[in-house]
Amino acid sequence: MERRNFICQLPNFLLMNIRKAQDKDLAKVLEMNEAALPHVSSVELSDMERFLEQADPFLVIEEEKELAGFMIVLQKGLNYESLNYKFFCNNYSDFDYVDRIVISDKFRGQKFGTALYEYLFEQSSKEIILCEINIKPPNKNSMEFHKALGFSQVAEQVTESGKKSVAMMVREQKN
Repeated sequence: MERRNFICQLPNFLLMNIRKAQDKDLAKVLEMNEAALPHVSSVELSDMERFLEQADPFLVIEEEKELAGFMIVLQKGLNYESLNYKFFCNNYSDFDYVDRIVISDKFRGQKFGTALYEYLFEQSSKEIILCEINIKPPNKNSMEFHKALGFSQVAEQVTESGKKSVAMMVREQKN
């Protein structure tokens, strides 16, 4: 499916542009990812380059050409060592998995994350969208955000010898 840029005009008059990530975005995307620790896992530039090749889609969102955030979506069948991804692959046959979504501090609370998800919901041909949210350490804002979008917890996965646990979340598409 051909995915096009998506422009969203919000009531507060911010003009957002959602587009496919490019090589030139990766340094800033990596910086935003590392600033979001521990709510996302740390990755290297080589990981972002691999996501650029494998993710469908790997989106960025901009406001007046300033990168505000990104979303990386994966499907089943990739050689990806994430325990959370493997959990979903072992339990679901066909899906879009949001490996990570990050909105920089400057743009949080302004519907940038909502716009990325709305784009995904509209463009996805999958029946379910999956993600995980930290329970330990807690990410209460993300949990509230995802529940408001229609995600429900279906399991909990504990990793790193009990230092980390995540809620495995599912949203059924209304196609």
